[in-house]
Amino acid sequence: MPDIPGLRPLTARSAVLSTLLGAHPPRLPARSLVTVGELFGITEGTIRVALSRMVAAGDLRQVDGDYELTERLVRRQTRQDQSRSPATRPWSGDWEIAVVTADRRTPAARTAFRQTMAALRLAEVREGTWLRPANLERRAQFRSPADLRWQPPSPAQSPARRPVSNRARPLDPPCLVLLGRPTSDPAALAARLWDLPGWADRARLLHDGLDEAAESGDLPAGFIVSAAVLRHLVADPLLPAPLLPADWPGAELRARYERFDETFQSVLRAHLGVA
Repeated sequence: MPDIPGLRPLTARSAVLSTLLGAHPPRLPARSLVTVGELFGITEGTIRVALSRMVAAGDLRQVDGDYELTERLVRRQTRQDQSRSPATRPWSGDWEIAVVTADRRTPAARTAFRQTMAALRLAEVREGTWLRPANLERRAQFRSPADLRWQPPSPAQSPARRPVSNRARPLDPPCLVLLGRPTSDPAALAARLWDLPGWADRARLLHDGLDEAAESGDLPAGFIVSAAVLRHLVADPLLPAPLLPADWPGAELRARYERFDETFQSVLRAHLGVA
């Protein structure tokens, strides 16, 4: 196993979840998930217990003998897919700014809002004020003033990947959304908002971990590292090049992951007897 801090051990639940997150659509028969478990030395009984518990926990639903991700985890899959192939546009220097206009919020509402902002890759510069460079393609752009509304990619943008919903979801609480430019150095502002050296250091560790797993032929270790890569890519702020440190490893990590995933999917198809 590569010596990378924070790696999670492979369990029946993580094997099932990672397999479904990598499937499009995220739905497989029980027998296929059992076969995946066998590939990693996990017994059929252990996989079936995990499936039952995941259904009870609301992570999966059972449909005609198949198991599929529930909407919350489909949203996670969508974020992972977007992180693998991010949709960006040329950066004009503008920043997206979202300012909460609600007077009061419960702790639960604050937590939920932070999660939404993180999914949109905005960072909090102060309580209730979030921003990022305006270089991401969005189904609904920021306008001034407006409520920020967000949708997953359309089928045309991502033909093999199913959107969670066809309707935009307004933020709760509502925000005043603006476009603007900082009066100070934008690269210094980005460095203040995101731990860019920390993200880059871990990206390089994960890249080397995929290399190590591939060279050793340790499929379970590679599976664990690849799942960590996907989680790490979701945390990539996807900043424009002028705001990034030199030798930013984002593109290199994505390319290495895609090579590993191609090999893993080939092994998985052979193990499942799928052409």
